[in-house]
Amino acid sequence: MPPSAGEGALRFAKWVFLLAGVYGLIVMPPMYLAELAYAQAGQPALTHPESHYGFVGVTLVFQLIFLAISRDPERYRPLMPLCCLEKLAFAGAVWPLYLLGRTPGVVTVFATIDLALCALFFTAWLRTRPV
Repeated sequence: MPPSAGEGALRFAKWVFLLAGVYGLIVMPPMYLAELAYAQAGQPALTHPESHYGFVGVTLVFQLIFLAISRDPERYRPLMPLCCLEKLAFAGAVWPLYLLGRTPGVVTVFATIDLALCALFFTAWLRTRPV
């Protein structure tokens, strides 16, 4: 049997991925109602709703992946770098768009949270290396 990561490292990874999954399941579903909220606020309509709803759907699926990893971080460790990429995909788009004046500042709050989660995911990946 191959050596495993320490119990503290596994506990850290479990909590990081559990909290990320729960956070995402709270934050993302209201995005399904954003189109209606934009219309009520007098904002322009979504020009490509399939991109918006596709983004929300794929993001929700990743929350389930985070929850699966939280159940067995040792087994799903190879997925952790991909989870980092999922977080970087959003933050890496939002921050340049914000700097170009193409997205509101409030969105950078969520992008920054994703960067923090990416750092935690990467730390969990490093800490759960087999010893």
